[in-house]
Amino acid sequence: MSRWRPPSPSSTAIITRDGFEKLKSELDHLWHTLRPEVVKALAAAAAEGDRSENAEYTYRKKQLGEIDRRVRYLSKRIPILKVAEGAPSDREAVFFGAVIELENAISGETLRYRIVGPDETDAKLGWISVDSPMARAVMKKRLDDEFEAELPGGRTRFVVIGVEY
Repeated sequence: MSRWRPPSPSSTAIITRDGFEKLKSELDHLWHTLRPEVVKALAAAAAEGDRSENAEYTYRKKQLGEIDRRVRYLSKRIPILKVAEGAPSDREAVFFGAVIELENAISGETLRYRIVGPDETDAKLGWISVDSPMARAVMKKRLDDEFEAELPGGRTRFVVIGVEY
């Protein structure tokens, strides 16, 4: 059995201005601050001699590989991202960048999400990707609209009770 897997579907190349600036500053920090420190520490560890039993050398090599992987990803991803500026003219409809408040039609539970790009999602903050099933289902809905979303727990009905930008 081979290890080959088909490539995952590409994510939407859209991002908020804050998210874009955050990715650029991460790339800058990795490339100009963190990587030179790790390279210096790696050189010092390599100078100690036997590399096969040198834990510091092994750790720094692994750390450098992780940094280089992230730098490579960001260097390819940042140029293709499109920054979504401003709010839409229809502020009662759900579009990219909206902070939405939903009510579960069955349980009555209230949920709050912000629809952001795939590169800036954060579950703790309630930031969901524009590619997520919930965001796709709620997109272009208006205040008081009902919709269904296919979630891991099954199909669920929601009502849009708030939209902010």
